[in-house]
Amino acid sequence: MITVSNPPNSSAKKPAGTSPVIGAAPAGSRDPQSAAHAVREMFTSIAPRYDLLNHVLSFNVDRWWWRRTARSFAQILAQPDARVLDLCCGTGDMTLALRRKAATSKILGADFSHAMLERAAKKSPSLHWVEADALTLPFPASHFDLVTSAFGFRNLADYDAGLSEILRVLRDGRECGLLDFGEPRGVIGMLYRVYFQHLLPALGTLISGVKGPYAYLPASVERFPEPEEMLERMRRAGFRDVSWTPYSFGIAGLFRGKK
Repeated sequence: MITVSNPPNSSAKKPAGTSPVIGAAPAGSRDPQSAAHAVREMFTSIAPRYDLLNHVLSFNVDRWWWRRTARSFAQILAQPDARVLDLCCGTGDMTLALRRKAATSKILGADFSHAMLERAAKKSPSLHWVEADALTLPFPASHFDLVTSAFGFRNLADYDAGLSEILRVLRDGRECGLLDFGEPRGVIGMLYRVYFQHLLPALGTLISGVKGPYAYLPASVERFPEPEEMLERMRRAGFRDVSWTPYSFGIAGLFRGKK
C-alpha cells in the first residue's frame, strides 16, 4: 500500500575556501526547490528499468551492500517492537533487505517518487510504502528506532536539513545508517573513475533510453561531502558515535550515528 503525504518542497571535490555544498544540484537547478523537482523527475523517468540498471551497472554488488547494511543493524532489527524507516527507498531493495533480517513488522519505506513506490509495492504489497519528502517527513518526533537510506541521501536538496529531520524522527539512543557512494583512492580509484565517469553513463543511457540521470550520477557523487566532512555534519546535527565503514575499497560506505 502506498500512502501519499506532502509533496516535496522541494573529479574534484569543492575547492577549499568555497561555500560548503548545501545539497544535490542537478544541471539546470537554481535553488533547493528546483533541485528537488529535477531529482524527482529524473528518478521517475528511469523507474521502469531502475532495478535492472542497478544490478547490471554494479555487477550485482549492490545486493551485497544492502545485505551487509541490514546485518549492521541486527540488534535493532531483532527487537519485535522496533520501528524502522527506510528513507529515499526507491523501489524498496534496502527496505526488503531490512525486512528479511527483522523480527519486527513495523518497517516503512518512504520516497517522493510515486513511480518508484509503485514498483516497490509490487515487490512487497505487505509492507507499508509512504510517498513523502525526506525534508518534511509526516511522522512524529522520536518515533523510529532505526532510519536508513541507501543511495538516496546524496540526492537531497539540503543535506543538513535531511540530517536534522532524521534526528527529529529518531528516538533517543537509536541509530541511523546512510549507505552511499564514495570515491576510492589509488589504482582502484583510477579504474573506478574511468568506469563511473565514462562507461557507466553511456551504458545507463543506452539501457534506459534516458540520458540525464546517468550523467547526473557521477556528478552527484563527486559533489557529495567526503567522509570526514559528512561525519562532521552529522556531529553538528546532533548525532553522536558517528562512523563511516567503507565497502568495496570505498566505492560505497555506511555512515552511522546515534541520537
